Amino acid sequence: MKKKRTLICRLCPHQCTIKPGARGLCKARLNEGGALKIPLYGFITALARDPIEKKPLYHFRPGSTILSIGFAGCNLRCPFCQNWHISQNIDTRGRHVSPREIIAMAKAEATPQVAYTYSEPLIHIEFLLDAMKEARNNGVANVLVTNGCINAEAAEEILNLTDAANIDLKCFSGETYAKTLGGDLDTILAFISRAHEKGVHIELTTLVVPGLNDSDEEMDKAADFIAGISGEIPWHLSAYHPDYKWNAPPTDPARLRTLAERARQKLSHVHMGNLRFDA
Repeated sequence: MKKKRTLICRLCPHQCTIKPGARGLCKARLNEGGALKIPLYGFITALARDPIEKKPLYHFRPGSTILSIGFAGCNLRCPFCQNWHISQNIDTRGRHVSPREIIAMAKAEATPQVAYTYSEPLIHIEFLLDAMKEARNNGVANVLVTNGCINAEAAEEILNLTDAANIDLKCFSGETYAKTLGGDLDTILAFISRAHEKGVHIELTTLVVPGLNDSDEEMDKAADFIAGISGEIPWHLSAYHPDYKWNAPPTDPARLRTLAERARQKLSHVHMGNLRFDA
Protein backbone atom coordinates (compact mmCIF):
# COMPACT_ATOMS: atom_id res chain seq x y z
CA MET A 1 0.00 0.00 0.00
CA LYS A 2 1.42 3.36 -1.06
CA LYS A 3 2.11 5.69 1.86
CA LYS A 4 0.29 9.00 1.71
CA ARG A 5 2.80 11.82 1.67
CA THR A 6 3.04 15.24 3.25
CA LEU A 7 3.14 18.12 0.76
CA ILE A 8 4.80 21.52 0.82
CA CYS A 9 2.98 24.43 -0.82
CA ARG A 10 5.43 26.98 -2.23
CA LEU A 11 2.96 29.63 -3.38
CA CYS A 12 3.65 32.13 -0.59
CA PRO A 13 6.26 32.69 2.14
CA HIS A 14 4.40 30.45 4.60
CA GLN A 15 5.66 27.38 2.71
CA CYS A 16 2.91 25.35 4.39
CA THR A 17 3.63 21.71 5.21
CA ILE A 18 0.29 20.02 4.54
CA LYS A 19 -0.41 16.57 5.96
CA PRO A 20 -2.80 14.16 4.22
CA GLY A 21 -6.38 15.27 4.77
CA ALA A 22 -5.32 18.75 5.90
CA ARG A 23 -5.36 22.19 4.30
CA GLY A 24 -2.76 24.94 4.24
CA LEU A 25 -3.08 28.11 6.29
CA CYS A 26 -5.08 29.87 3.57
CA LYS A 27 -7.54 26.92 3.38
CA ALA A 28 -7.45 27.01 -0.43
CA ARG A 29 -5.15 23.98 -0.77
CA LEU A 30 -5.94 20.44 0.34
CA ASN A 31 -3.71 17.38 0.60
CA GLU A 32 -5.99 14.60 -0.62
CA GLY A 33 -4.21 11.28 -0.43
CA GLY A 34 -0.82 12.83 -1.16
CA ALA A 35 -2.05 14.94 -4.09
CA LEU A 36 -2.57 18.70 -3.96
CA LYS A 37 -6.20 19.57 -4.64
CA ILE A 38 -7.89 22.95 -5.14
CA PRO A 39 -11.39 22.48 -3.68
CA LEU A 40 -12.24 26.19 -3.91
CA TYR A 41 -11.47 26.48 -7.64
CA GLY A 42 -14.07 28.83 -9.13
CA PHE A 43 -15.86 29.33 -5.79
CA ILE A 44 -16.87 32.97 -5.44
CA THR A 45 -18.51 34.64 -2.45
CA ALA A 46 -19.34 37.97 -4.05
CA LEU A 47 -20.21 39.35 -7.47
CA ALA A 48 -20.90 43.06 -7.89
CA ARG A 49 -20.52 46.08 -10.13
CA ASP A 50 -18.50 48.75 -8.35
CA PRO A 51 -17.16 52.18 -9.18
CA ILE A 52 -13.49 51.56 -9.90
CA GLU A 53 -12.65 54.17 -7.26
CA LYS A 54 -13.95 51.69 -4.65
CA LYS A 55 -11.00 49.29 -5.26
CA PRO A 56 -9.54 51.93 -4.64
CA LEU A 57 -8.10 52.97 -8.02
CA TYR A 58 -8.31 56.72 -8.62
CA HIS A 59 -5.94 56.96 -11.60
CA PHE A 60 -6.96 54.00 -13.78
CA ARG A 61 -10.05 54.51 -15.94
CA PRO A 62 -11.61 56.97 -13.47
CA GLY A 63 -15.38 57.15 -13.51
CA SER A 64 -15.79 53.63 -14.89
CA THR A 65 -17.64 50.68 -13.39
CA ILE A 66 -15.92 47.35 -12.87
CA LEU A 67 -17.26 43.83 -12.46
CA SER A 68 -15.86 42.62 -9.13
CA ILE A 69 -15.60 39.06 -7.87
CA GLY A 70 -14.62 37.92 -4.40
CA PHE A 71 -13.31 34.60 -3.16
CA ALA A 72 -12.87 33.01 0.28
CA GLY A 73 -9.79 32.66 2.45
CA CYS A 74 -6.54 34.57 2.90
CA ASN A 75 -2.88 33.86 3.63
CA LEU A 76 -2.66 36.71 6.16
CA ARG A 77 -4.31 36.94 9.58
CA CYS A 78 -4.91 40.66 10.06
CA PRO A 79 -6.78 41.04 13.38
CA PHE A 80 -8.54 44.19 12.13
CA CYS A 81 -9.65 42.75 8.77
CA GLN A 82 -12.78 44.48 7.50
CA ASN A 83 -13.69 41.54 5.23
CA TRP A 84 -13.00 38.87 7.85
CA HIS A 85 -16.32 37.11 7.25
CA ILE A 86 -14.96 35.86 3.89
CA SER A 87 -11.19 36.21 4.32
CA GLN A 88 -11.06 34.15 7.51
CA ASN A 89 -13.92 31.79 6.72
CA ILE A 90 -14.30 29.33 3.86
CA ASP A 91 -17.60 27.96 5.17
CA THR A 92 -19.55 30.79 3.63
CA ARG A 93 -22.23 31.17 1.02
CA GLY A 94 -21.18 31.31 -2.59
CA ARG A 95 -21.30 29.54 -5.90
CA HIS A 96 -18.97 28.04 -8.45
CA VAL A 97 -18.34 29.79 -11.75
CA SER A 98 -16.03 29.13 -14.68
CA PRO A 99 -13.44 31.62 -15.94
CA ARG A 100 -15.31 31.79 -19.25
CA GLU A 101 -18.56 32.66 -17.46
CA ILE A 102 -16.99 35.53 -15.52
CA ILE A 103 -15.17 37.01 -18.50
CA ALA A 104 -18.30 36.82 -20.66
CA MET A 105 -20.07 38.93 -18.03
CA ALA A 106 -17.20 41.42 -17.89
CA LYS A 107 -17.01 41.66 -21.68
CA ALA A 108 -20.67 42.71 -21.79
CA GLU A 109 -20.06 45.68 -19.48
CA ALA A 110 -19.75 49.27 -20.74
CA THR A 111 -16.08 49.14 -19.75
CA PRO A 112 -14.84 45.55 -20.14
CA GLN A 113 -12.80 44.97 -17.01
CA VAL A 114 -12.85 42.64 -14.01
CA ALA A 115 -11.50 43.03 -10.47
CA TYR A 116 -10.35 40.10 -8.37
CA THR A 117 -10.98 41.50 -4.92
CA TYR A 118 -12.68 41.47 -1.47
CA SER A 119 -10.65 38.60 0.05
CA GLU A 120 -7.19 37.50 -1.18
CA PRO A 121 -7.27 36.44 -4.85
CA LEU A 122 -3.65 35.27 -5.09
CA ILE A 123 -4.29 32.12 -3.06
CA HIS A 124 -6.64 31.08 -5.88
CA ILE A 125 -3.88 31.39 -8.47
CA GLU A 126 -5.04 28.47 -10.62
CA PHE A 127 -8.45 30.05 -11.21
CA LEU A 128 -6.90 33.50 -11.44
CA LEU A 129 -4.51 32.51 -14.22
CA ASP A 130 -7.27 30.80 -16.17
CA ALA A 131 -9.59 33.81 -15.83
CA MET A 132 -6.88 36.35 -16.62
CA LYS A 133 -5.83 34.51 -19.77
CA GLU A 134 -9.47 34.33 -20.86
CA ALA A 135 -9.76 38.07 -20.19
CA ARG A 136 -6.68 38.89 -22.26
CA ASN A 137 -8.03 36.85 -25.14
CA ASN A 138 -11.30 38.80 -25.02
CA GLY A 139 -10.08 42.38 -24.54
CA VAL A 140 -11.05 42.53 -20.86
CA ALA A 141 -8.73 44.34 -18.43
CA ASN A 142 -7.52 42.47 -15.34
CA VAL A 143 -7.50 44.38 -12.05
CA LEU A 144 -5.98 42.82 -8.96
CA VAL A 145 -6.70 43.93 -5.38
CA THR A 146 -4.18 42.06 -3.25
CA ASN A 147 -1.93 41.84 -0.23
CA GLY A 148 0.97 41.00 -2.56
CA CYS A 149 2.23 38.23 -0.28
CA ILE A 150 3.23 35.71 -2.92
CA ASN A 151 6.55 34.23 -3.97
CA ALA A 152 8.46 35.56 -6.97
CA GLU A 153 7.78 32.82 -9.52
CA ALA A 154 4.00 32.95 -9.03
CA ALA A 155 4.10 36.75 -8.89
CA GLU A 156 5.75 36.84 -12.29
CA GLU A 157 2.98 34.73 -13.84
CA ILE A 158 0.22 36.88 -12.37
CA LEU A 159 1.81 40.25 -13.14
CA ASN A 160 2.30 39.26 -16.78
CA LEU A 161 -1.50 39.26 -17.06
CA THR A 162 -2.34 42.21 -14.78
CA ASP A 163 -3.32 45.63 -16.13
CA ALA A 164 -3.81 47.43 -12.82
CA ALA A 165 -3.47 46.57 -9.15
CA ASN A 166 -4.17 48.03 -5.77
CA ILE A 167 -1.66 46.48 -3.39
CA ASP A 168 -1.91 46.66 0.39
CA LEU A 169 1.16 48.01 2.14
CA LYS A 170 -0.19 47.26 5.58
CA CYS A 171 2.75 48.66 7.51
CA PHE A 172 6.48 49.18 7.11
CA SER A 173 7.67 46.93 9.92
CA GLY A 174 8.89 43.43 9.23
CA GLU A 175 8.16 42.50 12.84
CA THR A 176 4.55 43.70 12.67
CA TYR A 177 4.01 41.86 9.40
CA ALA A 178 5.39 38.63 10.85
CA LYS A 179 3.96 38.70 14.37
CA THR A 180 0.65 40.54 13.98
CA LEU A 181 -0.40 40.07 10.35
CA GLY A 182 1.17 36.74 9.47
CA GLY A 183 2.98 38.02 6.39
CA ASP A 184 6.42 38.97 5.12
CA LEU A 185 7.30 42.60 4.39
CA ASP A 186 10.18 41.87 2.01
CA THR A 187 7.94 39.67 -0.15
CA ILE A 188 5.35 42.44 -0.45
CA LEU A 189 7.95 45.11 -1.24
CA ALA A 190 9.38 42.86 -3.96
CA PHE A 191 5.88 42.35 -5.41
CA ILE A 192 5.26 46.11 -5.51
CA SER A 193 8.62 46.80 -7.16
CA ARG A 194 8.19 44.05 -9.73
CA ALA A 195 4.66 45.17 -10.61
CA HIS A 196 5.97 48.65 -11.38
CA GLU A 197 8.91 47.29 -13.37
CA LYS A 198 6.52 45.28 -15.53
CA GLY A 199 4.41 48.33 -16.35
CA VAL A 200 1.37 47.42 -14.26
CA HIS A 201 -0.58 50.48 -13.12
CA ILE A 202 -0.25 50.27 -9.34
CA GLU A 203 -1.81 52.13 -6.45
CA LEU A 204 -1.06 51.30 -2.82
CA THR A 205 -3.31 51.28 0.25
CA THR A 206 -2.40 51.50 3.92
CA LEU A 207 -5.05 51.13 6.60
CA VAL A 208 -3.79 53.51 9.28
CA VAL A 209 -4.24 51.72 12.62
CA PRO A 210 -3.54 53.83 15.73
CA GLY A 211 -0.61 52.54 17.75
CA LEU A 212 0.28 49.87 15.20
CA ASN A 213 1.58 51.50 12.01
CA ASP A 214 0.89 55.24 12.34
CA SER A 215 4.15 56.63 13.74
CA ASP A 216 5.81 59.43 11.79
CA GLU A 217 8.96 57.32 11.47
CA GLU A 218 7.23 54.25 10.03
CA MET A 219 5.00 56.20 7.66
CA ASP A 220 7.98 58.25 6.46
CA LYS A 221 9.87 55.03 5.68
CA ALA A 222 6.90 53.78 3.67
CA ALA A 223 6.71 57.06 1.75
CA ASP A 224 10.46 56.92 1.06
CA PHE A 225 10.14 53.39 -0.30
CA ILE A 226 7.29 54.37 -2.61
CA ALA A 227 9.06 57.53 -3.78
CA GLY A 228 12.17 55.46 -4.47
CA ILE A 229 10.17 53.55 -7.07
CA SER A 230 8.19 56.51 -8.39
CA GLY A 231 6.78 59.66 -6.83
CA GLU A 232 3.79 59.25 -9.15
CA ILE A 233 2.49 56.06 -7.48
CA PRO A 234 -0.81 56.90 -5.76
CA TRP A 235 -0.98 56.09 -2.04
CA HIS A 236 -4.33 55.68 -0.29
CA LEU A 237 -4.29 56.25 3.47
CA SER A 238 -7.48 54.74 4.85
CA ALA A 239 -9.00 55.34 8.26
CA TYR A 240 -9.34 52.25 10.43
CA HIS A 241 -12.43 51.46 12.47
CA PRO A 242 -12.76 48.66 15.05
CA ASP A 243 -13.52 45.32 13.44
CA TYR A 244 -12.95 41.58 13.83
CA LYS A 245 -10.51 41.12 16.77
CA TRP A 246 -9.16 44.68 17.04
CA ASN A 247 -10.88 47.15 19.36
CA ALA A 248 -8.55 50.15 19.37
CA PRO A 249 -10.29 53.52 18.84
CA PRO A 250 -10.79 54.53 15.19
CA THR A 251 -8.23 56.62 13.33
CA ASP A 252 -8.41 60.31 14.22
CA PRO A 253 -9.18 62.20 10.97
CA ALA A 254 -6.80 64.97 12.04
CA ARG A 255 -3.99 62.43 12.40
CA LEU A 256 -4.78 60.99 8.98
CA ARG A 257 -4.62 64.48 7.45
CA THR A 258 -1.25 65.11 9.11
CA LEU A 259 0.17 61.86 7.74
CA ALA A 260 -1.21 62.64 4.28
CA GLU A 261 0.40 66.08 4.29
CA ARG A 262 3.77 64.59 5.29
CA ALA A 263 3.51 62.02 2.51
CA ARG A 264 2.62 64.71 -0.05
CA GLN A 265 6.07 66.20 0.44
CA LYS A 266 7.43 63.10 -1.31
CA LEU A 267 4.53 61.76 -3.41
CA SER A 268 2.29 63.45 -5.97
CA HIS A 269 -0.92 61.51 -5.31
CA VAL A 270 -1.85 60.87 -1.68
CA HIS A 271 -5.52 60.19 -0.95
CA MET A 272 -7.44 59.75 2.29
CA GLY A 273 -10.20 57.14 2.51
CA ASN A 274 -12.80 55.67 4.87
CA LEU A 275 -13.68 59.19 5.97
CA ARG A 276 -17.01 60.93 5.51
CA PHE A 277 -15.43 62.92 2.70
CA ASP A 278 -12.68 60.98 0.91
CA ALA A 279 -9.85 63.12 -0.49
